[in-house]
Amino acid sequence: MTQLDRYERKILRELQRDANQTTAQIAERVGLSASPCWRRIDRLEREGYIRKRVAIVDRRKVGLNAHVFAQVKLNAHGRANLDEFSETIRGFPEVLDAYVLMGTMDFMLRIVAKDIDAYERFFFDQLSKLPGVQEINSTVALSEIKATTELPLD
Repeated sequence: MTQLDRYERKILRELQRDANQTTAQIAERVGLSASPCWRRIDRLEREGYIRKRVAIVDRRKVGLNAHVFAQVKLNAHGRANLDEFSETIRGFPEVLDAYVLMGTMDFMLRIVAKDIDAYERFFFDQLSKLPGVQEINSTVALSEIKATTELPLD
């Protein structure tokens, strides 16, 4: 992959801020004409800098009021099958993010559910029953101070 120049960084900042903008709007904001701007956006997409464009939905407006962070520790057998655990986690729509950790816990999961009762059902009926799970520490988020998908590209 090639290095990003200042225009491409500006384009990425604009797309992170609002991917619904037209190429002409982005071009005007970054100081390019529409054609070179479109070519740069096309290259950024082809080279994987832009993975996809999405709408960010307000979870509360769609009834997902519980926001939980779960740290999962696997037993020795489970750690031998990290790929299997990872693949299973990818299939749970409640799990928005999953990270492999270094330290005392093996995974950090960001989970949403309708409410705490729904999370409890997910916890007992699915998450805790996965093979190799030794321990799960759940932390409920009370409020959201900052949530962004924008990377600092300065």
